[in-house]
Amino acid sequence: MTGRRRSSSFRSIRTAVACAAAMTATGSLLSGCGLVPSASGATKDPVTVMTWAPEGTSATNMPGMPGMAEAYARWVNKQGGINGRELNVITCNERNDTVSAGRCARRAVKEDVAAVVGSYSQHGRSFMSRLEGAGIPYIGGYGASDEEFTSPHSYPVNGGNAALVAGSGRQLSSGCERVALVRPDTISGDQMPSLLDAGLAHGDKPHAVDVRAPEDATQYTEHAELALAGATGSADGTGTVSGACVTAALGDRTDTFFDSFRRLESAGEHIRIASVLGSVQQSLVDRTGGADSPFEGALVTGWYPPANDPAWEPMRDVVREHAFGDNDVDVTDPGVQTTWIAYTVLRQVIESLGDEPVTGHTLRQALDDGVGGKGIDTGGLTPPLSWHYEDLLAVRDFPRTANAMVTFQQVRDGRLVPVREGFVNVAQSLEERYADD
Repeated sequence: MTGRRRSSSFRSIRTAVACAAAMTATGSLLSGCGLVPSASGATKDPVTVMTWAPEGTSATNMPGMPGMAEAYARWVNKQGGINGRELNVITCNERNDTVSAGRCARRAVKEDVAAVVGSYSQHGRSFMSRLEGAGIPYIGGYGASDEEFTSPHSYPVNGGNAALVAGSGRQLSSGCERVALVRPDTISGDQMPSLLDAGLAHGDKPHAVDVRAPEDATQYTEHAELALAGATGSADGTGTVSGACVTAALGDRTDTFFDSFRRLESAGEHIRIASVLGSVQQSLVDRTGGADSPFEGALVTGWYPPANDPAWEPMRDVVREHAFGDNDVDVTDPGVQTTWIAYTVLRQVIESLGDEPVTGHTLRQALDDGVGGKGIDTGGLTPPLSWHYEDLLAVRDFPRTANAMVTFQQVRDGRLVPVREGFVNVAQSLEERYADD
């Protein structure tokens, strides 16, 4: 979640200018610029896919996801496409509302796309049934809606918000005696307290204090007061602070909440703060002071390795060479990272099909088969991915979960760095949480 709010029309204008400049300099035709990629070298029928995400809204915005999709298409088409097939990417502004999410899904059906790839939407009820009716797979969604983890047409590359929040609870369980959770007052947010508690239970810690907050507020004084009181164990927030922790997961508004929270803390208090990647990320730390950022020391739970991990170097190369200076494509943004992984999955599945037609049906067949039983290698950014029945987790409410790994990170000297090497598996916390219902 980048915190930037640029409209899709602005990004389109900027891309058009960059494309024009590139053509002037090289005389070549570039895919992704609305032109026929005559030099792509593609020899088979093209593959058309869609990527959608909210842009220009008052809540969470993900403009880097369609930007990453377009850069990926330019990159693979310059190499001759995927297995000789040109990749065409259509983007759609999901606008964080049910009407626009449904509109994007209808457009995907109308355009006869082979898949929706690397997208973000909280409104799974508005789009998933339309994709299912048309046989279109949803590959590598951000994990913001329950339907991504229940629909047989969905192939998530991470454990979604459930894994992040349960992982955050597990990360906090080793050093926090009292935890206050500030989360969105939404249907998705309603699941967070029990998920955090499932992680806290790993260290035999008590349930977190639940503080519900709007996603689009301009200040959070009232909610900060409740969080402070909950973490310290006193109504006025002046009680004991030993082992007191406050974690917030409000997307783009997380910084706004912590700004309100910092104004309430007395000079002598030290309360550990925490969040999940996407609500707090490297770009936010940089923007708020780097090593002097108020997020210094914050604990952050993510799905993937930190952005400076060598495994991200191929993505960084593609962004440098093919994003045409699009500032929305931030390589530290988990939305951008998820889109990169989703297109990595798409590429390997298309390659596995050989000369077979690339359709929604053939893509789903290959994915359900575990791509020949080998799974998909993401270069260490996730464990090998497979959605074969035997590889899915026994998480009753999220039966499509194939990856429940998270990473524990912390802001140190202005950089998000790993607290421990490798992944942490929170499958047991998820299974136990939903087994209790």
